[in-house]
Amino acid sequence: MDRITLPLPSTAKVVVIGLGYVGLPLAMAFTKKFRVLGYDISSQRVDDLKQGIDVTNEFSASELELSDIEFSSNSKEISNADFYIITVPTPVNKDLIPDLSMLISASKLVGQNVKQGNFVIYESTVYPGATEEVCLPVLEKYSGLKLNEDFFLGYSPERINPSDKIHKLDNIIKVVSGSNDYASKIVDALYSSIISAGTYLVNSIKVAEAAKVIENTQRDLNIALINEFAKIFSKLDLDTEDVLKAAETKWNFLSFRPGLVGGHCIGVDPYYLTYKSQQVGYNPQVILSGREINDGMASFISDIFLSKLKKIATPINQAKVLILGYSFKENCNDMRNTKVHDLALDLKTKVQEVAVFDPVIDTLAASQVNDIDFISSPEYKYYDGIILAVAHNNFKELGADGIRSFCKEGGIIYDLKHLLPADKVDLRL
Repeated sequence: MDRITLPLPSTAKVVVIGLGYVGLPLAMAFTKKFRVLGYDISSQRVDDLKQGIDVTNEFSASELELSDIEFSSNSKEISNADFYIITVPTPVNKDLIPDLSMLISASKLVGQNVKQGNFVIYESTVYPGATEEVCLPVLEKYSGLKLNEDFFLGYSPERINPSDKIHKLDNIIKVVSGSNDYASKIVDALYSSIISAGTYLVNSIKVAEAAKVIENTQRDLNIALINEFAKIFSKLDLDTEDVLKAAETKWNFLSFRPGLVGGHCIGVDPYYLTYKSQQVGYNPQVILSGREINDGMASFISDIFLSKLKKIATPINQAKVLILGYSFKENCNDMRNTKVHDLALDLKTKVQEVAVFDPVIDTLAASQVNDIDFISSPEYKYYDGIILAVAHNNFKELGADGIRSFCKEGGIIYDLKHLLPADKVDLRL
């Protein structure tokens, strides 16, 4: 068999499947070294990118224009590649069970195109074992090829942090793995060519899968602990931020803050680990307890807010509420699994009006979200209460006085992100 040898030739072709927050940065990085085709099932996404429009705001029109990436939504155009890199989403369903349907579909597509000597590399977050137990059989079925005889497998978990201008793809160490020693070396060489921070080669695909899923599980649990602290301190009439700042004077106290835990990773990935854990007969009590705490924060925040609001808005079912921010994190338009959504829905059942204002998100995408009333700008002196849910720079620039101007006389501000001075708000998480 013809094998790609080290160093990798510049003529090698890389096909990236999925052009979201993970796939597009990868494609942009690889195009500096290799021929690249970026494939996405969404023709709209592909058309936008061809026109220099990146709705994720990771790349400018000029950056896209200067790249040599070929964009396509035509599945017939992904053949004749050397490397296939799959970066499709791996969410959970309404029952919090891993949804691998997009991963399976992508594996089928690649299986229909993979050739002798090719490499198929997965970046999507999965539970340990999923790449070889779920994806590999699909690849072999639709290709008629055998692993490590005809083609090779790799796994390199994504570590993309949307909107983060400091921790970028090239300066974050990349964990890499392969289906055998040869595959591992090739996958390592591939990523080493674009990752200035270097790579970390592990001895199995399963180790790489597990490393990824525990990264976010650990962060989830740390935040859950702080959220539980916040619940306790609310009963004790203590300001959580005051307590945390005091505790942080000890050198080994870890710095986390309470809040809504959403997004495509932290609020999802732990369920991949707990799902697999339960499959093999172990009930992960700590992880699930942490998830329960974090998933319940929207309801907790709503209750605290309404108890305060009742003192100035009577009856409460006629109150008007403004939520500032909708995306799952600050200065980012990513709305996937945002828990602000849960907060808004909870409040809508108890007050007359809930308006959501977020100048960062894509308004067209937001308009497709059901049951949420997005507004283009808040009304002045109109709202009985305001919840500052996301710490966008836009809101920081408004300042306490600017945000207060949207309140009726005597209205309240609940600052979930400690963005404003404590003496300028009525409640802090």
